[in-house]
Amino acid sequence: MNHRVLTATLVLLTACATSPLGRSQLLIFPAAEMDAMGVQAFDQIVQEGAVSQDAAANAYVRCVANAITAVLPAEERGEGWEVVVFDDETANAFALPGRKIGVHTGLLAVATNQDQLATVIGHEVGHVLAHHGNERMSQQFVAQTGLGVAQVLAGEPSPAKDLALGALGLGAQVGILLPFSRSQEREADLLGLDLMAQAGFDSRQSVELWRNMAKGGGGEQPEFLSTHPSHDTRIQDLSQRIPQTLPLYEKARQSGRAPRCS
Repeated sequence: MNHRVLTATLVLLTACATSPLGRSQLLIFPAAEMDAMGVQAFDQIVQEGAVSQDAAANAYVRCVANAITAVLPAEERGEGWEVVVFDDETANAFALPGRKIGVHTGLLAVATNQDQLATVIGHEVGHVLAHHGNERMSQQFVAQTGLGVAQVLAGEPSPAKDLALGALGLGAQVGILLPFSRSQEREADLLGLDLMAQAGFDSRQSVELWRNMAKGGGGEQPEFLSTHPSHDTRIQDLSQRIPQTLPLYEKARQSGRAPRCS
């Protein structure tokens, strides 16, 4: 085995990680780099998007988001998460490394109560908690460049790293906002369900949320053509997980975690 292959192999071995649900992952990028890219992407979205000035909507969304982020592991809470509501008719939300959350006003017409909104925010925060952005970028980098140059991203910031990122188009918008895989979407669903229950939201409302999504979304692509699970698959997976989360929900309520967001 030559030096280049040996070095790359060692880097990939040290980059192996395990997701919160026990799935093996390849994480090449340093966490600080992912946070910086997430902040950069979020700032760009804020600059280019229409930030909602609706005080009631902002207070409502922040109430739900703050309840979710309050139950994250201590290292993920940091100095708090920034939450921004955007005037956008699409039923969408997102969370980025660097503790950033964005919610579209269109989601509030589909998520008809705090528990349903918590389903979506918990899902998006689950992506961050499981380092799905890092995993997705790492997979793309290895696929496009080969194992031999993976070590460029393993160390401190450098001109070589900047050049690699630029050449691959792994800037904030492209690298952070690429679609997640179906396995990552499913993992975020289940992690989000746990988070919302721990925060005192009723996880049973997750099924109602996705039924609302199915009604409002019209036709959807066949599952094998999409990076997202079908609504039916999602509802089935959530329904199987809900019994495990109800004790978390009851414990949260008994300990005083009973959000009243409106």
